Amino acid sequence: MLLKKLTLFLAILLTATNLAASEDNNHQYNFFVGNFDFSDHKQAAVLFGFQHQNEDLNRDTMIGNISPITGGFVTENSAAYIYTGFEWNIDMGALTFTPSFAPGLYHEGDGKDLGHVIEFKSEVQFSYELSKNSKIGFSYNHLSNASIGDKNPGANSYMFNFLQNF
Repeated sequence: MLLKKLTLFLAILLTATNLAASEDNNHQYNFFVGNFDFSDHKQAAVLFGFQHQNEDLNRDTMIGNISPITGGFVTENSAAYIYTGFEWNIDMGALTFTPSFAPGLYHEGDGKDLGHVIEFKSEVQFSYELSKNSKIGFSYNHLSNASIGDKNPGANSYMFNFLQNF
């Protein structure tokens, strides 16, 4: 089952990267795969996800370039999370550091009970520029309901990212 999900994810990734890119390259797509809640050995699961960033909405501020993001992921245990929030893009040459914050909705499926449907994702990502329109990266995030639920076990995840501008 996991092999089928991974194959589907890779097929989507390869198809998306071969689409005709627009001249403007204003949309960044982040495809990622990783380990959901790796610090809880009983609940750890493979995750697959996707995130979109419209670079027309970027804003340069005194704390860096801020951009809205929207995305989601599913785990091999049918847990799912959809979110919208913002990220800071801190350009360091070929390397980009990107912290982000995104509230969202979580469905546990057959996975971990995080205590509430509303969860908050805090993430840091490092990405390396492969070409003008693509990057690879590594990210770490933490999901928490900020104690608005009866319990708040949280979940720590890491992901490998492929970012492509279209």
